[in-house]
Amino acid sequence: MDENHFLQLLESLLQSDTEHVMRATAELNKNFYKNPRSLVLLINILVTNEDSRVRHLAAIESRKLVSKHWAAVSAELRPQIRNSLLQRTFKEDNTLVRHSSARVLSAIAQIDLADGDWADLPGLLQQAATTQDASQREVAVYVLFALLEAAPEFFIDSASNLLTLFNETIKDPESVEVRINTMLAIAQISILLDTDEDPKGLRLFQQAVPHMVGVLKNAVDEGDEDHAMQAFEIFQTLLSGSPALLNQHFKNLIEFMLDVATNTEISDDSRVQALSFLMQSVRFRKLKIQGLKIGETITLKVLQIVPELGELSSDEDDLTPARSALGLLDILASSLPPSQVVVPLLKGIGPYVSSPEPEKRRAGVLALGMCVEGAPDFINTQLKEILPMILHLLEDSSIKVRAAALNGVARLADDLAEDMGKEHARLIPALVKNFDAAFSHSQGADNDYNLDVVRQSCNAVDSLIEGLSIADAAQYVSELVPRISQLFGHENFKVAAASIAAIGSVAAASEEAFLPYYEPIMKALGKYVEIKDGNDELDLRATTCDSIGKIASAVGADAFRPYAQQLMVASEEALNLDHPRLKETSYILWGVLAKVYEEDFEPFLPGVVKGLLLCLKQEEDEIGVELGEEAKDLLGTSVTIGGKKVKVAAATDDQEDADEEVNGDDEEDWDDLETANAVAMEKEIAVEVIGEVISATRSKYLSFFQTTIEEVLPLMDHSYEGIRKTAIVTLWRGYVMLWELAEKNGMEKWKPGLPLQVEPTAELTKLGTLVMTGTLAVWQEEEDRSTVTDINRSLATTLKLCGPAALINGDENVVEQIKNEVLQILSKSHPCQQDMGEDADDTGILDESSEYDRLVVETAMDVVTCLAAALGESFGQGWKQFEKPILKYTSSQEQTERSVAVGTIAECIGNMGSGVTPHTAGLMKVLLRRMGDEDPEVKSNSVYGIGLLCEKSEDDKEVLSNYGTIMSKLEPLLHSSQGSRILDNSAGCVSRMIYKHPDRVPLQEVLPSLLELLPLREDYEENEPVFKTIIQLYQAGNPTMRQLTPQLTPILEKVLGPPEEQLDGDTRQQVTELAKYLQSQGK
Repeated sequence: MDENHFLQLLESLLQSDTEHVMRATAELNKNFYKNPRSLVLLINILVTNEDSRVRHLAAIESRKLVSKHWAAVSAELRPQIRNSLLQRTFKEDNTLVRHSSARVLSAIAQIDLADGDWADLPGLLQQAATTQDASQREVAVYVLFALLEAAPEFFIDSASNLLTLFNETIKDPESVEVRINTMLAIAQISILLDTDEDPKGLRLFQQAVPHMVGVLKNAVDEGDEDHAMQAFEIFQTLLSGSPALLNQHFKNLIEFMLDVATNTEISDDSRVQALSFLMQSVRFRKLKIQGLKIGETITLKVLQIVPELGELSSDEDDLTPARSALGLLDILASSLPPSQVVVPLLKGIGPYVSSPEPEKRRAGVLALGMCVEGAPDFINTQLKEILPMILHLLEDSSIKVRAAALNGVARLADDLAEDMGKEHARLIPALVKNFDAAFSHSQGADNDYNLDVVRQSCNAVDSLIEGLSIADAAQYVSELVPRISQLFGHENFKVAAASIAAIGSVAAASEEAFLPYYEPIMKALGKYVEIKDGNDELDLRATTCDSIGKIASAVGADAFRPYAQQLMVASEEALNLDHPRLKETSYILWGVLAKVYEEDFEPFLPGVVKGLLLCLKQEEDEIGVELGEEAKDLLGTSVTIGGKKVKVAAATDDQEDADEEVNGDDEEDWDDLETANAVAMEKEIAVEVIGEVISATRSKYLSFFQTTIEEVLPLMDHSYEGIRKTAIVTLWRGYVMLWELAEKNGMEKWKPGLPLQVEPTAELTKLGTLVMTGTLAVWQEEEDRSTVTDINRSLATTLKLCGPAALINGDENVVEQIKNEVLQILSKSHPCQQDMGEDADDTGILDESSEYDRLVVETAMDVVTCLAAALGESFGQGWKQFEKPILKYTSSQEQTERSVAVGTIAECIGNMGSGVTPHTAGLMKVLLRRMGDEDPEVKSNSVYGIGLLCEKSEDDKEVLSNYGTIMSKLEPLLHSSQGSRILDNSAGCVSRMIYKHPDRVPLQEVLPSLLELLPLREDYEENEPVFKTIIQLYQAGNPTMRQLTPQLTPILEKVLGPPEEQLDGDTRQQVTELAKYLQSQGK
């Protein structure tokens, strides 16, 4: 091997001539790196060359070759190489080269320690870490860190000894490098330390934490950004480790990060990092934060940062303390109970929105907007106080404040569309006024601000209009469409996109009233459907596709037919334009048009299915990515980003100095990560659309069904939760579609109970087994609460529509497995309800929940009610297991939890029928108590449940002994001005009581009051027991009922008229016959 030529080739890699570098690289790979001698030469160059750039490069290249060639180096030569490399590393004065050399040492040690060689190295390093020479200490600790990272298995038994050492080196009086390197090493120990089995190690670790905070504080105070960033990253790493590591100091750590985040004297980068730590803390330790009751403190401190937004827009991408603070408020609201975030925030923003400073007024409304998505139910209860504030700010003298208020309207309407829509008479004129004023001044000095108001006005219309009834939306079409559509061709792409999106929503909300504008709008949008150049232009095309999909839904299949073919061709073409969002909107458009055309969508299915399945077939191979110092905590590990498994290469330090980077390109590596994320997001949407297309096209999809299932099934255990979730939902939608087709083709309708009374087809049995097996496997271990929520919904829907057949898995049923998972959720001990790394026993059960966490429980209760529907009377046995946890929720401090629990009890009573008999006394007691609840929804559900219990239970003694109490509690409701639902359920309850025991109800007093409640206003399902009872009384010749015929006749006319959904088919027929009978009797 020509050593001089080898060195020349290595030096060539440092040149700026790309072609020269490529040729040299090719020759090295082909003629040198295959030979073990190349490793020895590289280490020799690392040890002896005078050029630090060459030494750095030699370190990078040699580390790559250690695993390939070190074993081939002669045993006699190895000690000499190791010692010379170790000595050179200690003497190296270039930090970059020193760190790279340390990683070569660790790579060699990883092999030799496993073979029983170089056993004295750890001891030598620990000794060197305590010498008087600061540079020696620095190198020793860094090499220990590199060894811990490369070969942690050799230090499992000595973790405590190392932590004893590190508790000293973390306080090094001379060298910040020693202290930072110690933090890196301690972070590695956190990975291998067994906190349950090694209490001494845990105690030593906890002793080091305050000193680690001190290192970070000094770096921040001194403006040492590089070391501060490393320290912040290390604390981020510790959050993902065992909770016990930080628990002792967790509150103090949060307070320290808050102090950093709110200190305007500190650099923005450090403040953003502190806020990032707080975000991760809320994500990973939400129960700990909730238990410490520090959510309010965090919320109010973070609110102080938002006014710093200054001249910046709130929705740009650049990270600043103010934008990060808004992001943290969003996470807080979705992770913690309203009492710790939204309640104090609403109190806290008062001085902000009334401040004479526009920055504070804007901050107040922006902060409110960020909390809506996380706590919509609670925000809804406060709308009466919030709306006047929003309307006032829409009239603010500052254009920035008005833009923020418009943003607030959009965010409120996104999650509270129906309730916000009720205020249209005040809101729409205010939006139009802001639009007109800003548009008329959009060419002036404040052009950017005016355009922001125009755009935000369109966004607010986009969100708000779809919450209006068709009739209410129709009255604004002539006012909104001409105004907004003039912006389609605006030079500002964001303004144009906002206008196009808003028009789609106006169409969707107003339907027929939009038709006069339909043709000109489609003509105006047509030019954007086929544009192909530029990211901004393609973004606009994507928005146009979304908007046209809404227009198609509004005008219907026939009116849209002239445009359907062109749009489908354009959407298939869009898949080849390498624009992720455009691909996603094409898939979404297919789902929308499938719903519009249903089985008539068949001609488009070959292209649609091909495009969707090609998306699912995209490769997601492991990518190697090399990161710099700021992400050292990830080095040498595999992480999942957007569903893509990404291998983060062991640190080479080759990105610390851009001028010396020769083996990778930062930007290209991060482009790979973005591609991985885009692929995962794209697949998630594609899988969801497959489910929509299957449900819409039904039998026309059958020829593609098997192939589709084969592609989607493996995605149930995908590493990205979004794909797991949509795969499970789509597969159950496919099962439901097959079931409905089987019933349509002659299969008997399912009957409740096991063993099965109706056997499903072989295809259904096979699919059900596969999907249920996969679902249970995910459900048991899933940590993502959104995925668990959707699993709950899918199982509940399937059981409701398809009955008990889905419970059969081979020769067994999965009832007990489903019960176990639901009981875990009800007891708040499911993995998705715990902080990462902690069990329920560690955190305890907290009284309050965030609204997202509450949704997990609510949907689990849906599974219980639908399991009761599938099992029928036999569910009476299973109720014993659910009774205690569900009854506990009926006494919750949270109104929503009480309401859902009582509603679940009521539905279960109705579904299990006479199976409820053994449980009558206990349920009667709970429901009677809740009839007096302060909340109308809880009271209404209780009344509904009492009626069902009286009807279904066969324990007549218990039921009749409570008739008097029930009637006394119902009597005030029958004459009150309660909400429609309470009145409707009271009518249903009385009717069920009369039907079951007509002789135990004072009909002369009750029937006139009952008729006063008719026709029902909201809960039309209760018409079934009401009219069943009335018909029974007529059939029995009840004199009171006959006397009331004049009052009943106009009621019958109303319920037989519109809306059709007042009566189901059977009830409508019976009521029609009753009306004819009374007419024939001349009454």
